[in-house]
Amino acid sequence: MHQRANPAAEAAECANEQGKFWEYHDKLFANQQKLADEDFNKYAEEIGLNVEQFKACYSTGKTKAAIQKMVADGSKAGVTGTPAFFINGRFLSGAQPFESFKTMIDEELSR
Repeated sequence: MHQRANPAAEAAECANEQGKFWEYHDKLFANQQKLADEDFNKYAEEIGLNVEQFKACYSTGKTKAAIQKMVADGSKAGVTGTPAFFINGRFLSGAQPFESFKTMIDEELSR
């Protein structure tokens, strides 16, 4: 978790209110060195969000509590970073190759 992770997550949730979470997510990941508030507004415009609605959501901290709850829930489950996956309750941490998922899913299916 880096210093701008929570603000970026809050901004992404504001984009989600307009149905463009994944487009915004992709912008954030493509620009990981540019995560200032001004950048968030620029990305909102670039993906075609209603920028004023986005700014109102972000500036009021509307999504902050939801993000804090997700972080707390993840922490309780042992998550220390992203990405993190749970397959039938089993934890898989970090970016993983397809084979890691396949192995775990096959094991769970055979139970």
